Amino acid sequence: MTATSNHQSLHRSLSFFITTLLTGAWAGLGNGQETDFAAKTPIGRFVTVTSPINDTVFTQVTNAAIKLQNESLQDGRPTILVLQIESGTSQFHHVQGLAKFLTSAQISNVTTVAWIPHTVTGPNVLVALACQQIVMHPDAELGDIGRGKLPDQDEQLAVLAFAQKRHNPKLSTAILRGMMDKQVQLLRVRLRWNQDGKDQLETRVVTKDELESLQKTNVTIEDVDHTPIKESGQLGIFKGSTARALDILVVQTADSRGSVAELYGLQRESLREQSTNAESGKVRLIKIDGVIDTLQESFLVRQIERAISDGAQIIVFEIDSPGGYLGASINLAQSIARLESHKIRTIAYIPKKAISGAAIIALGCDAIFLHPDAQIGDAGPIELRPGQPFERAPEKILSPLRASLAELAERKHRPVAICEAMADRMLKVHQVTHRDNGRIWYMSEAEVHASNGEWILGPQLRETNGELLLTANGGRANELKLAEAPIDDLDDLKGRIGLPAGAVIKVIQKTWVDDLVFTLNSPGMVALMIILGIALIYLELHFTTGILAILSVLCFALFFWARFLGGTAGWLEVTLFLVGLGCFGIEMFAIPGFGVFGVSGILLIVAALVLAGHTWTVDLTTNLEELTFLTGQVMLCFGVVAIMGVAIGRALPSLPMFESMILGPTNADSDTEFQLRPESTIGILIGMPKRISIGLQGTTLTMLRPCGKARLDDRVIDVVSQGPFIAPDSPIEVVGISGSRVVVRRFESWHD
Repeated sequence: MTATSNHQSLHRSLSFFITTLLTGAWAGLGNGQETDFAAKTPIGRFVTVTSPINDTVFTQVTNAAIKLQNESLQDGRPTILVLQIESGTSQFHHVQGLAKFLTSAQISNVTTVAWIPHTVTGPNVLVALACQQIVMHPDAELGDIGRGKLPDQDEQLAVLAFAQKRHNPKLSTAILRGMMDKQVQLLRVRLRWNQDGKDQLETRVVTKDELESLQKTNVTIEDVDHTPIKESGQLGIFKGSTARALDILVVQTADSRGSVAELYGLQRESLREQSTNAESGKVRLIKIDGVIDTLQESFLVRQIERAISDGAQIIVFEIDSPGGYLGASINLAQSIARLESHKIRTIAYIPKKAISGAAIIALGCDAIFLHPDAQIGDAGPIELRPGQPFERAPEKILSPLRASLAELAERKHRPVAICEAMADRMLKVHQVTHRDNGRIWYMSEAEVHASNGEWILGPQLRETNGELLLTANGGRANELKLAEAPIDDLDDLKGRIGLPAGAVIKVIQKTWVDDLVFTLNSPGMVALMIILGIALIYLELHFTTGILAILSVLCFALFFWARFLGGTAGWLEVTLFLVGLGCFGIEMFAIPGFGVFGVSGILLIVAALVLAGHTWTVDLTTNLEELTFLTGQVMLCFGVVAIMGVAIGRALPSLPMFESMILGPTNADSDTEFQLRPESTIGILIGMPKRISIGLQGTTLTMLRPCGKARLDDRVIDVVSQGPFIAPDSPIEVVGISGSRVVVRRFESWHD
């Protein structure tokens, strides 16, 4: 048998090797438990070993390992502790203490695996050497324990002890010497000897000194690879792909944490690092139901923020929704996915359905649990046009959606092609097999071709035949690597995520603020706030009490506050509204007539009210349709106010209590010295005083700032000061008349 054939055989038997290793440690259980044990899914946990390795890291690792040891004894299931070892500098004695613990009998039932995603050198390498198995990224490197310097004698002996314990069969004394001493040369030899009448073959890595010693024994040296694994003078550091090809150090290479979990048959939930005292951790539940729109998105974001501020370690999202708006769904999914930066574990629990946008939200969670009969999928975007049936969205919308789904899939270690097939019914997805370890995955043909032979193309999935978007129930979603094994209810979920049976999951409830926001964002309340806000401003111009202006400000403040919390308004809309009011005020009180400032002010106010209710999407047609509807709604409100103004102008002057405040309309046969301009709408609504002419004198009744009330010709009318403010009871004279506006100034000739 050649070295190449040995290597290929090892690749083909890797899965059997791992299974045997996991179950072999339990051979002493007896009473027929071995078969049951092997049939059970392993309990796995990932722990990141950060640098420097200190007492905190030591406690974190030991607590996780001891908990796994206890769980394996209680449940009779295999347990795997995966230590993701990061690069950095640590004290040798700290690393040595952790390494001794990992090889101790305290955790004899736990299989320890070192996962090396990046290059690790220095004393941290000892943690990897202490594990039973090592898995490396193909491009990562491991070794150079002394970082270019030979460790002292005690440290060398401590490192060599790992090879003598035979804890990791891929290690040897020669490899460890090469990792410490750059002067050591490593060679690969093939040995033959006779044992019990049978010839035995072994490929071994030896130093040059060890080779010379072997040549003096009765062991037959079949072959010596004259190309050294490590030359004298080189640092003892090994790349993942090289070590795998030489069959040293590592049992397998992997490109991600998800690949490691697949290699050992771990549930996806194990990828999320858990608190070592999960039973005392805070768990919160947020319900997602109904149509997902911008208002719902804003509400759920507030719910998440409350859970974070409450110290939640795990957030369970109970999803039962037919979907909704694409933008809101993607935003929510990405917000949930980013919770990993807060070290919060996220769980999607789907008792009935998560369709369309709801499925996208579920993909943002670390783990997904479905009831066996629940459904997930069908996330294709559609367009709704008035009077027309819905139709599939164009490629300009589908492409960014597929990119978002791919990003979520990669982030949460799910098959990219499966997630994309939820939105693209034309995408063909195949079951594929890894050429080296036999791992099953799901990819498109393009992904398989891009892997350069790493994955072997298998049969096409029946759900991707080009007719319907991919949708799966609980069992099928688990087969497709989308979700965990199905669960029956919330109590079943507790056990699956590591919570004790008596643990209470607190539901994040709606507050009065949420109820008020939902109420104020209803179409009827929106229209009412706009109508009241404009009408109160109109009335304030005639009564100048100040109270009406305050009420108007309150109406618009509530309007924008509700839109803010509803997720459709921002500071842009508020700024436009304030600038519009400013322009309108300038036109009303500073510049006579009705020109650029007045028109600009009204347009800015309308734009602010319209944009405050609009959410921009990538679809231009949808944007135009929504903007048209909102513009019509706002203009209808203005029309209602205009009708109210006509009614007020006609009704109030006839009431005794308002007779001196509201001016009645001019009679047709009245002898007036002043005619209204036809285009003056305000003059028509409020009527004009009789016998008003330039030079007419009177007395102010209120402060003119610059508007106020004055008595002219025994009538109370609204006037505007031409210059500075004028105090009450001051003499004035009329200096200008424009439309319904009467401009006055202080009459300096009057003296007491």
